Amino acid sequence: MTNRILVVTTGGTIDKVYFDALSNFEVGASMVGELLKEAHVDAPYRVVELLRKDSLDLSDADRTLITRCVGSAEEHAVVITHGTDTMTETAKVLMTDSGCADKVIVLTGALAPARFAQSDATFNVGMAFAAVQSRPPGVYIVMNGQIFEAGKVRKDRENNRFIRC
Repeated sequence: MTNRILVVTTGGTIDKVYFDALSNFEVGASMVGELLKEAHVDAPYRVVELLRKDSLDLSDADRTLITRCVGSAEEHAVVITHGTDTMTETAKVLMTDSGCADKVIVLTGALAPARFAQSDATFNVGMAFAAVQSRPPGVYIVMNGQIFEAGKVRKDRENNRFIRC
C-alpha cells in the first residue's frame, strides 16, 4: 500500500465544457490535475481519467468499472470526481464491494463547471483531499462544505445542495 492518493475522474459537471448560450455541452478532459496544481497540493497523487460522462448517463457497467478501478488500486485513499445527480448511487455500490472495504473513498463533484469563475470545484476537490487523508475506511461524499457518510445523504435538487437523510 502506498501513501499516494488515487484520483479517479468520471466526468460530471466538474469537467463540462459549454459551447453556446443554449447550454450545449460535452464532458471534456478532467480539470482535477489543474485544480490540484493551482492549489499547490503537496500530497502525492495519481490521476486516472476513467470516464467522461454526465452522471445521468452512467450505467451499471460504468459503476462496476469504477469499483474495479478503486478495488484493484494499490492506493488506500481514493478521491472520485463524479457528477452530482447520481453520486449517491455510485457511493452505495462502492459501499457494498468487499474489494473497497479497507479504503477511504471520497466522492466529490461540482454544481458549476471547474472552467467557470464561480465554480465550487476547487473548494470541493480541496476538501475531498483533506477528508480522504483524515477519515477512517469507508465511503464518503464531500459537497457544500460538509463530509457525509455514504448512504446517509441525498441531493436536494430544489435547493441545489446535499443534505443528510
